[in-house]
Amino acid sequence: MNLDQVNALDTAAFVARFGALFEHSPWVVERAAALRPFADLQTGLMAALHAASADEQLALICAHPELAGKAAIDQTLTAASSAEQASAGLDRLTPDEFARFHALNAAYRARFDFPFIICVRLTDKAGILAAMERRLAHTRDAEVATAIAQIGEIVRLRLGDMA
Repeated sequence: MNLDQVNALDTAAFVARFGALFEHSPWVVERAAALRPFADLQTGLMAALHAASADEQLALICAHPELAGKAAIDQTLTAASSAEQASAGLDRLTPDEFARFHALNAAYRARFDFPFIICVRLTDKAGILAAMERRLAHTRDAEVATAIAQIGEIVRLRLGDMA
């Protein structure tokens, strides 16, 4: 589907096609539909996210699963999240790696009150763990901004998968 066709979709079809790009948050795509026509789809989608309130952005961040967390164990991840976590080897953790992820997830959530977000397809287990440790020193505002930027990378790759 080319950009002219995307811009011509009615709102329902636009949301049906792109609503799953943002983890459990089709509202972002619904709002983006009103911003069309787009010169670039990802830029338009992210504009809708950046225009959202801080509480709405935080809700999107909180809609994401913890990496190698309960949802992965229970197999309740979305198909996209499951594939993404598997691409970084998070479905094949040693007991020590699992314990480290669990401890860092808990420390991160205790510090920021939302899950750690990273585009796992652009790194590996070691890179994710190093980022978790490094980002624990950030301010909450810096982490919200980083999470939003990482969500943008996730969306960019998911859009590429649709092409």
